[in-house]
Amino acid sequence: MPDISFMQSDIYTFVVLPLLIFLARIFDVSLGTMRLIYVSKGFKRIVPFIAFVEVLIWIIAIGQIMENLTHPICYVAYAAGFAAGNYIGMCLTDKMSLGMVLIRILTKTDATELIEALRAKEYGLTTVNGQGVYGKVKILFSVVPKSDAKAVISLVRNFNPKAFYTVEEIGFTESGFFPKRKRAFTFNRPFRKGK
Repeated sequence: MPDISFMQSDIYTFVVLPLLIFLARIFDVSLGTMRLIYVSKGFKRIVPFIAFVEVLIWIIAIGQIMENLTHPICYVAYAAGFAAGNYIGMCLTDKMSLGMVLIRILTKTDATELIEALRAKEYGLTTVNGQGVYGKVKILFSVVPKSDAKAVISLVRNFNPKAFYTVEEIGFTESGFFPKRKRAFTFNRPFRKGK
């Protein structure tokens, strides 16, 4: 049974309660950000669970705000938790590296070593000869898991440091060459067209 006298004290009202509201908002907004990423990537099984926990935390936090309408510090804690939750949610989704990306590389120099290095690492690769403003270029396309994007970019910088490249997230893939890799997270399978 909670100590009623502590819950009516100034320490609880002006320190503990705002801190709890702040932390609750961080959790529920971070979960909301992750939920949106999972929805966009087609992870269907985990989304309802995340949504349930997210809204449960939100109801608890907003309930405390409603009970303490005379304490503006609770409003500040609520807003600060929302802001921090957005930032933390984005950081978490970056760390999770879900989905696939298209890496497009344009290089004026000889790309033979880069192509060999990418193929040695078993990255699918399509090459096209092109014409740029300043002459002939080699255009390389590779669709890789987002978690491998940094490794591919590192190879580009190592073999062709002056190459121009772009990285774009893609919604789904069908067919193509994707080397077998161990899945770190197997609770869900993203939606892929044709499956």
